[in-house]
Amino acid sequence: MPGKKHTSLDRVLGRLDTLDAVNLAQLVQRLARERGLFEDIFNTLQEGVLVIGTGGEIEYANEAAQRLIGLSESVQGEILWRLVPGLRSSLGAALDGDHDGEGAALPVMAREFELAYPEPRTVRLYMVPFTGGSGGDRRYAVILSDITRDKQSTEERIENERTSSILLLAAGVAHELGNPLNSLTIHLQLIERKLKKLKASSEADSVSESLRVCRGEVARLDGIISNFLEAIRPRTPDLAETSLAEVLAEVLSFQQNELADRGIAVEAETTAELPSIMADRNQLKQVFFNVTKNAMEAMQPGGRLRIRTRTDDDHVYLLFGDTGSGIKQEDLVRLFQPYHTTKPGGHGLGLMIVQRILREHGGQVGIESKEGVGTVVTLQFPRKDRRVRMLR
Repeated sequence: MPGKKHTSLDRVLGRLDTLDAVNLAQLVQRLARERGLFEDIFNTLQEGVLVIGTGGEIEYANEAAQRLIGLSESVQGEILWRLVPGLRSSLGAALDGDHDGEGAALPVMAREFELAYPEPRTVRLYMVPFTGGSGGDRRYAVILSDITRDKQSTEERIENERTSSILLLAAGVAHELGNPLNSLTIHLQLIERKLKKLKASSEADSVSESLRVCRGEVARLDGIISNFLEAIRPRTPDLAETSLAEVLAEVLSFQQNELADRGIAVEAETTAELPSIMADRNQLKQVFFNVTKNAMEAMQPGGRLRIRTRTDDDHVYLLFGDTGSGIKQEDLVRLFQPYHTTKPGGHGLGLMIVQRILREHGGQVGIESKEGVGTVVTLQFPRKDRRVRMLR
């Protein structure tokens, strides 16, 4: 085997007993300077660097390692396995193997693990064993890298690619379904015309009722496809200065008959001084229509829909509160998923469309709900004069 390389410092240390007090003091100063230099270098690294013994005791840790572990003070002398519970068991037999023979291969370990403190993140560990010091004791150099953002970016990219593929396929299927639905609509119209020419009879009335049901189901399917295509292929909003209060008033005016039929009272408190926003008026109407429609369908006669507004330095908020049955906690996290619905006959695309439109406008939608009490939907829009700063 090739011999070890000796530095000038090694040669000096080899004749340590022959040094006088002056040379010994100079040597100590040199060692201190070199140690300080190496510590400064290691502390500039973004990766955490640790040196541990076979029992996990930490002999050295740079500043990045201390941050990743979640400690602001020195960890020297601490046991790594106590600071990061579960890490020791995840490394398994690689730490327990007998690799002490000279020339035997020492294991190099790489792992990814989750840390919950001080904040959830993913860390990649790379551990290389080496021998050194008096008696050739085994040690491990441990490199820790925070890969949380990389992992999230990769997962988001994979999810976006998967979603895009699924939506592209679904859009094609939805488009193809439109052709037979159009054909069905035409033939149902022809049958209806022929049926009107027949003499009135109980049998003709029965066929007319079946025909009406068929046309209703075709219209429902056509509506589902239209809503789906609108959700996955939203138009780029045609932004213009818009008054939220005016658009909301138009939507409520359009829905007033349905609200009255359902026995639902509306309390809308808006103000003429409400700041303007940049928005696509038609898309905004769709958002308000979907939110109020959901609220109506969640309430029984005698229910109340309360609409409030508020502002801060950067945003304008519209809050829609209903007195409906509320939403179960397990359903809240799935509300924006396509086709997840708690309503009989619902298609589960309304809130997905609302979310997509709000995002296109630089806004957000939030939902709070309690079973037996009701639901509050909060729409957040950037103020017209703050939009550029918010989107940076």
